[in-house]
This record gives sequence, structure tokens and C-alpha cells, in this order.
Amino acid sequence: MKTKAAVVYETGKPIVIEELTLDKPREGEVLIRYTHAGLCHSDVHIAHGDLEARLPMVLGHEGAGVIEEVGPGVTRVKVGDHVVCSFIPNCGTCRYCANGQQSICDMGATILDGYLPGERFPITGPAGEYGAMCMLGTFSQYGVIHQNSCVKVDDDLPLEKAVLVGCGVPTGWGAAVNTAEVKAGETVVIMGIGGIGINAVQGAALAGAKNVIAIDPLANKREKGMELGATHAFESAELAMETITNLTRGQMADSAILTPGLMTSEIVADGFNAVGKGGKVVLTGLNKLEETNIQLPGSVLTLYRKELRGSLFGDCNPTVDIPRILGLYQSGDLKLDEIITRTYTLDEVNEGYDDLLNGKNVRGVVVHEH
Repeated sequence: MKTKAAVVYETGKPIVIEELTLDKPREGEVLIRYTHAGLCHSDVHIAHGDLEARLPMVLGHEGAGVIEEVGPGVTRVKVGDHVVCSFIPNCGTCRYCANGQQSICDMGATILDGYLPGERFPITGPAGEYGAMCMLGTFSQYGVIHQNSCVKVDDDLPLEKAVLVGCGVPTGWGAAVNTAEVKAGETVVIMGIGGIGINAVQGAALAGAKNVIAIDPLANKREKGMELGATHAFESAELAMETITNLTRGQMADSAILTPGLMTSEIVADGFNAVGKGGKVVLTGLNKLEETNIQLPGSVLTLYRKELRGSLFGDCNPTVDIPRILGLYQSGDLKLDEIITRTYTLDEVNEGYDDLLNGKNVRGVVVHEH
């Protein structure tokens, strides 16, 4: 069948809207009709070349939709199911899945190559075989994906909101709840209040943090942080330091969660300096894989027993945590509607990313037309 999709052919060039050919689902695979896709910063990293991926690639790794067809051996979902896609698949049986660490499932090794198990490329077009971002390629009307990337959700959940729980929401929420292990009464600093950071704010507030300090240079992001659980907001770490010191009587923050668009050594240092003894610094933002962006005084790390922790997918287990987070949304404890700034058609995807990079959006969503 044919599908209209947003493709990156060459880094630094605009994303191209193309009609491509999609194969039928094979063993363990499903055909999904995508209804919505989130505009997440990681796709920009591919388009800009910050993350080296196999090109051409259909972008989009935050997605929700309806299962149209299933291949042989599919047991996780059936035709008609509403699903949220997990941007890292979970096989359930590798060492990491079995250990309760689905976010580092071995199946995630090829998400930047974009093929399904067996080096299979279901999408073909003028340039031959096309990869799909995170084995999903949600900036396409349809996709053939592996059942291990699917999490069934309630039929009555609005998919245009649930779509965010495929990447951005659990990544931020889990960075606070799981990686930083925020507890009631703590002081938490969050640097960068975009699609990830806003959910770290919500996660920290839900976990009972007494002080949630949002840091972002943009006023609209700081306002959204204050609206959704932050107790204080500053435009720089430097301006926040006096308040962090005073609020904690010099003990400093219990954790700093770093969620910038591009991770730099300055941001890591700011996070490191914001936490006190036994403090955790959680890194979720990315940069080039070979970029050395952690340069810190090791003796201080040791003597103050500070910790640096990498957090992928918020250390969440998608099969459990996607439904759990959606349950918090259904009960009104976690806000999704309020973090969607605007929606776009697939043809407007370049505009959507310009808005993201210019700081206009907390989160943009592509609404697919069929």
C-alpha cells in the first residue's frame, strides 16, 4: 500500500514529504494507522546530524494509532486496538527486560538504523529502503512496526493526548520519579522546560517535592512550569542559586534533572553545583555521541557523594508505566491537554520544528489526515 510520510534524506536539509510504499506485516509485525505523532526534539537531532542515523529515514518516534492488520504470531494486540507506541521496543525476555529495565531492551540497539528484526525494511521508495525512526516512523499515515513497540490503551482515551505518553511524558516524569527518586519534601531543580522538562516538573510535584525550581531562558516555558507544578522559576541557573541556597538552608537541591534541547558541559556543571551532599544529577538531554560534555571536579563528586545518572525513557517500563501514566491523566493528576501548544498537519512538519526550535511550543502534535 501507499503512505504519505516525512523523510530526512540529508542532514541540514528540510524534511521532505513523500509518497512511499509499505509492505504487508510479517511474523510478529502489525500494520498501524497512525492518528497522531508528537514533535519531539530527538527527530531534530537526526535531521541536524547531532545523532547519526541511517538515511533516508521516516521521522517520528512519538505515535498513537489503531491496529489495522496483524502478521502471524502476533499476541500483544489485535485488529482494532488503540495503541500508544513505545519509542524503545520491549521484547520482554532479554536480560534487561527480565530485570525490569525495559528502557534499555536489547531490541533498542537498531533504533537509529530504523529496520525491524532481520534487517527488514517494510518501507521502500525512490531511494530504495527507508528506515523508520525508532522502528516506528510516526510521521507517516501508516506504518508496519513490531508488536514489541505497541502498548494497548483504553478505547475511550483521546489518542491526540495519549500520543505524548510514547516518549516525552514518561521520559520527563520518570526522570523525576524513577531516576532522581524524588521523595516528599525534597527540593528539585529542572533545567529546560520543554516537552521533557515540563513532565519532570509534573513528576517531581506528584512525587511530593516541596520545592520544584524550573529553569528556562524563555518566559512562556517558565510560565507553563509554574502552571503545572513548579514552585519557583528562573531564567538561568545562576539566578536560581541564591533561592536554592535559602530554601534549603545551604543544603542545596536533592536532585537536578537536566532536560535541555542540547546538553552542554555548562549545563551539567550548573546541575552539579545546584545539588548538595548525596545529590543526584540526572541527564536526559542529548548531544553528539562523541561530544565530551561532562567535565567536573571528581574530588567534589567523591567527597560530597554526588551522583550523575543517565536516564533513558525515564527508566520506565513501557508496558506498565504507559498505562499507569495514562491512568494519572484520566484521574486529573497529570496534565496532557495543557502541554500541547498547537497541532499541525503532516505537510506542516517543517513549520512545527521551526516552532519547536524557536521555543514557541512546549509540545506540538501532528494530526494525520486519512
